[in-house]
Amino acid sequence: MSKSRSNAGTVDVDGITYDWHLQREPHLSDDEGWKGMTISLSQHDAQREAWLEFPPPKRLLKGLPRGRLQLDGATISRCVRAALSAGWAPMSRGKPVVVVVDAQGN
Repeated sequence: MSKSRSNAGTVDVDGITYDWHLQREPHLSDDEGWKGMTISLSQHDAQREAWLEFPPPKRLLKGLPRGRLQLDGATISRCVRAALSAGWAPMSRGKPVVVVVDAQGN
């Protein structure tokens, strides 16, 4: 049996449903070095997204093979709370809000 990685899903936080999907895998940028993964987060039936940027995994900084954080419901819930406390208003209009979080999603 193989392990499947979750690249999208939904999570309920305080009775509100949020949709998320993997926007970008960790990668090497010519300008900034290693960049962590980014997930896109939106409230169900809302207009504005939040992009949550994680730090690059330490294994990449040490020259080890690629890998990314495992995304689970608890991590995504922490990401939702971090985005909301950073000022993300899902029902407003405009460009996606970019929020930098730590490896645990805080």
